[in-house]
Order: sequence, then C-alpha cells, then structure tokens
Amino acid sequence: MKRFRINQQELPPSFHVQQATSEDTQDILNLLLETAKWLQAQGSSQWSALLEGHDVHGTGDAIARGDVFLFKDGDKIAGMVILLTEPSAWDMNLWGETGHEESIYVHRLAINREYAGQGLGANILAWVHQGIEIEGKSNVRLDCIESNDALYRFYNSFGMIYRGSVKGFHLFEQPQTHQR
Repeated sequence: MKRFRINQQELPPSFHVQQATSEDTQDILNLLLETAKWLQAQGSSQWSALLEGHDVHGTGDAIARGDVFLFKDGDKIAGMVILLTEPSAWDMNLWGETGHEESIYVHRLAINREYAGQGLGANILAWVHQGIEIEGKSNVRLDCIESNDALYRFYNSFGMIYRGSVKGFHLFEQPQTHQR
C-alpha cells in the first residue's frame, strides 16, 4: 500500500478504524465466509468462490500489503474493506487502461451480520471517500454484479457516478474528498 493517513479514526456510533494485521487474518476470512453464506441465502452467487475455498482477492496477501482496513466494536470485527492502490487483474479487465494512477479500488466491503441494518456499510463507504488519504490517489472505483439491484441502488444513492456495465458488472466511481 502507498503511504496513507487515516483522518477519521472512529465511525458512528462507536467503531474504531484500524489497518488489519496478520493476527486478524482468520477473523477476516471467517467474516468473508459468513458474508458469502449470507449472500447465497439471499439468492446471490456473489462471492460464491469463497464457499468452495477459493479467495480470488488474495485476502491474506492484501493484509500483508496493508490493503485491508477493519471497523471494530471493541475486539470484534464489525466490518472490513480492501482498498487496492494498484489495480488488480480484475480491475484492469473491467476498467480498461485509463484512470488507474489516481484511483483506489474498493473490494470486499463486508459487514458482520450482527451489525447489519445499522448503516455501517454506508459509513464505511463514506470513510473510504473522506476518512483516509492515500498518497497520489483522488478517485474511488468499485464494481458490483449486474444482478444485485440493491447494491446498484445503494451506490447510486450514495452519489457514486455510474460508468456503465462491463462483462456483467456495473462500474461506479467518485472523487475522494478529505476531511481533517
């Protein structure tokens, strides 16, 4: 990960923000697996590779690089997000050749189901836009599967700019704004 500064250490109501460490790996993988199971129960095939033991986002490597951020309630992980400062092969495939130098790529935003319905997902997305500064980055990009209408509406309502669909995925981006 490039150099960064966390400008917002807390999210309402009482979540502490921190960079993940290797000691968090198993708890993070458990959260991702539980999220994949929940998605499947909702009729979604998103993240289904996790159910088969395949982590296509290389979460362990992302933790080692410093790309994973946690939102904790005491010692319990309430949510997480992976922020890539270099596009993955997946991102290059969807976004093409332009805009990568200034962009952060959001992956695996996941909420512990115990904290669902409290607005934590929106708070994490707001934090990505305002609560962290990453050297040389001024734009946030993310994607979601076309079949997930709720996620499409969520990103649109958040003010993300819809950039079209590619290979079955909606693309969104938005400039970062920093608060100090």
